[in-house]
Amino acid sequence: MSLAILCPGQGGQHPDMFRRVQADPDACALLAAAAALLGDAPIDAASRPSRFDNAIAQPLVCAGALTHWLALKARLPVPAVVAGYSAGELAAHAVAGSYDAATCLQLAVHRAACMDAASPADAGLLAVLGLERGGIEALCAEYGVSIAIVNGDDHVVLGGLHADLLAVQAYAEQRGARCVVLPVHVPAHTPLLAAAATGFGGRLAAAPLQAPRLPLLAGIDGRRVATPDQVRDTLARQIAQTVQWQAVMQQAVERGARVFLELGPGSALSRLARELHPQLQARSVEDFHTLEGVAEWVETACARV
Repeated sequence: MSLAILCPGQGGQHPDMFRRVQADPDACALLAAAAALLGDAPIDAASRPSRFDNAIAQPLVCAGALTHWLALKARLPVPAVVAGYSAGELAAHAVAGSYDAATCLQLAVHRAACMDAASPADAGLLAVLGLERGGIEALCAEYGVSIAIVNGDDHVVLGGLHADLLAVQAYAEQRGARCVVLPVHVPAHTPLLAAAATGFGGRLAAAPLQAPRLPLLAGIDGRRVATPDQVRDTLARQIAQTVQWQAVMQQAVERGARVFLELGPGSALSRLARELHPQLQARSVEDFHTLEGVAEWVETACARV
């Protein structure tokens, strides 16, 4: 069976996110490129509360995923599937070969700037777990929020103005749902960011893109992205369109992936993979103390399944 690589989005940044890769030459070179863009060493940026600010978070999470990929790729089998969650889809394209890691970081900076410029001042994201889709859609219609991400049948992320999201939270929790306010300060993947999608599309039109060398699944529908035009289109559209992560995971499984490695930071995607498909072998690099431990687990897991 085959390996899937997952690149997470915002929310999991933490002070130790680069600990495993600091001795790897390729990872260190990318960290230096990230420092030039951020105006701060990524290791220091990840230690400050501002790591959750959109302009810092997006290049930071891309750097987190890609430094681990650069340090690990020679020790791993060739991935059969690559996918990225929200901002992590930028990193997934670098893993798949649509562009290099340095270009990914530059695109992350521009993506964040487009989103910040288009976002209302008081907006964000709210995870809701435990309500059926029909109930969620009714809440969206009543309170003027949008489904930003579909993680499962009863697990979605909503985007909108904070006041509206708080009203949804109160209603949902009264009916037994669990709600989590996410540390993301823009209504990503909703129509409120239509201008950002247009602006980032213009930036992508000038970027040095090529067809992915590895099978990469688009966040908006789970379909394979096979051409440079599809790279540009899907990366731009997902800023203002619902991310269908449940569909992405289903498509990865249907393509034969049974071992899922999340590159970090965080472990939300690997946990979600196990919840959606309990038969999978799914871990994050953050479950391990060393890169050697990661590589050994992947080898053993691939042999086991």
